[in-house]
Amino acid sequence: MRIAPLSLFVSAALLSVSVWAQDTATVTAIESERSEKQAELDRYTQILDKHVAEEARLQAQLELLRQNSSELDKEKNQALDAMNDLYRRLIDDPSIDISSAQLRYQQSVSDHKSNKEDIAMQLAAIASHRKDIEQIRVSKHTLVNTIASLRDQLSTARVERLRNEFTREGTLEVEHTINCKRTETLAACEQRGQQLGLQKATKRFIDQIFANLTEQRIVEPKRHMAGAQVQVVSSHVVGSAFSGQGNYSVNLSVTMRGDVNNSRLCGLLSLDNRFCSEYGTPLAVGYQASYPTTFSDSQLTFNDDVESAERSVPSITTLQPKPEIKSQVLQQSPKDRQVDLTLRSNVYDDEVFIDGVSYGSTKLVVSVPLGSYDIEIRKLGYESYKAKIDVRRARTINAKLIKKPESIAAPTPKSEQQSTPIATKQKVTPNLVENKVVIIPAGTFQMGDLTGNGLANERPVVEKVLSHSYAMQSKEVTVAEFRQFILSTGYQTEAEKGAGCAHYKNGEPIWESEYNWDKPGFEQADNFPVVCVTYEDAKAYANWLSGEKGIQYRLPNEVEWEYAARAGTSSEYPWGNEIGRGLANCGWCGSDWSNKSPAPVGEFSPNNYGLYDTVGNVWEWTQKRASQEDVTVRGGAWNFAPSLARVSTRLALAPDFRANYIGFRLVRER
Repeated sequence: MRIAPLSLFVSAALLSVSVWAQDTATVTAIESERSEKQAELDRYTQILDKHVAEEARLQAQLELLRQNSSELDKEKNQALDAMNDLYRRLIDDPSIDISSAQLRYQQSVSDHKSNKEDIAMQLAAIASHRKDIEQIRVSKHTLVNTIASLRDQLSTARVERLRNEFTREGTLEVEHTINCKRTETLAACEQRGQQLGLQKATKRFIDQIFANLTEQRIVEPKRHMAGAQVQVVSSHVVGSAFSGQGNYSVNLSVTMRGDVNNSRLCGLLSLDNRFCSEYGTPLAVGYQASYPTTFSDSQLTFNDDVESAERSVPSITTLQPKPEIKSQVLQQSPKDRQVDLTLRSNVYDDEVFIDGVSYGSTKLVVSVPLGSYDIEIRKLGYESYKAKIDVRRARTINAKLIKKPESIAAPTPKSEQQSTPIATKQKVTPNLVENKVVIIPAGTFQMGDLTGNGLANERPVVEKVLSHSYAMQSKEVTVAEFRQFILSTGYQTEAEKGAGCAHYKNGEPIWESEYNWDKPGFEQADNFPVVCVTYEDAKAYANWLSGEKGIQYRLPNEVEWEYAARAGTSSEYPWGNEIGRGLANCGWCGSDWSNKSPAPVGEFSPNNYGLYDTVGNVWEWTQKRASQEDVTVRGGAWNFAPSLARVSTRLALAPDFRANYIGFRLVRER
């Protein structure tokens, strides 16, 4: 059989210039915006690195000032002793010149006071600098979420563009010649020639569609997976003729429209199937393409009668980079938990030293890890208050400094006694709603970015060993549970003190002064996770619950959180490496609450350890180490991209940050 040269005419409809241009413009615009945001993120990272380095420099200067404070304090005491000695001698010998001793003492007092002021100024500078750092970090988190969201938008736009490119319509003109068989009539030869010409037109139409795909290099190797088809809109014979040699030639004009199995588009682009879930069932792994040789007038699956052999489809295996692994044994201990230590005294202008380090004057509230501390409160002319205390929970030290009777230096004015009235609160004994705890078994796991898709702070992967089992609340702490704490203690959260709570608006975190745990900016019920709480608010709740239950509750550290969230798996999510649709509450995850609000706790299936909502819903505070200034939240949230709800994703925030997408759950001590 001889095939005549093919005359191909692609209509304007086949090219679908306007649709293609619009789809490509959308993809290009998203790619451009993502590149801009990535460049902005890189700039913020550089700025943050500089700020962190500057903070380290300020801390080093503060340490020098504190070291100098000890020397100046020593000099001041020596000068005072010398001057007091001269005062005593002056009683017996009025001719003694004490001016030099007075000048020395005056200078030592002035130097010591100046150093204290420098320490206070340095602490203020560090505090201000930390606020700048935290603002940069919040901006970085916003950019990370924006970039992740743009990545999802880009995937959606690519799928839509590919779908439109497959469903183009166009007209082909094809000339085809066959040899009539001796046994067939002229009518049968004519019909066969037209059928074969039509079949070749559909094959060429499909070839042309694939050749004109924007992402042809990605899709072509998976052509057998596409399920590409052709719908014949219309066809007519332009011209036909029989030759004296028994050949029949036909010239056909065929108008066709492409069609494709939409659920397979994600497989062609190597994207998460959730971007195609609205089109139907995703393509199954190991799909075997078939090429039927029959067709109808309305729909044709392309076939090439020259290539009669079926092609086999090899299995596709994605190789993931092997992460760097370090071995480290984690010994579980509550030593990293911090509590508030409050120090008061009966004088003003004193100086507090904790383990020999100056922390300023009373009244002073400082957060310290559990442990023993040497406390000293000094004031010139008074006996120093010294005590060694064992800090196991939040406590207050009321120091009473006694005036030195032996000093005959100029007296220090008496301080006005300041008494703070304590409001009497009625003890509320609430009917506690039980947040069931589940036992997390001891074990070993790989912590961090196991797939190579994570953020820089998820690497390197480290092997962690949890030598003991522990108990964790199966659900996030709810609004009802937190309300019981508020009613019982009269506690006031940071958001309720006037500063409000952050929320996302147009992709940026905005502070809303009226938002708090009871009014987070969306409709909530008692079984919603509590939000708009700071790290310290969460710790305060844990301390209260510990007292109510008679057993210690605390925030989980990062290792405990990730180990429990993984629940024996090594994938991005408890169910696999794709987020799917409707399996969790995160931005663009397909749930009823996505990008609207948190969902009621326990709305989705638990992981293998019986924990709910470790993916999405609200970010969860974790316990910070003593050396950390910031605190890490884990798990993603209802308005953050799915790629940020992976089990290893971690975001660092200031302890006093609060937002209507951050909550917590607790660990119960053994």
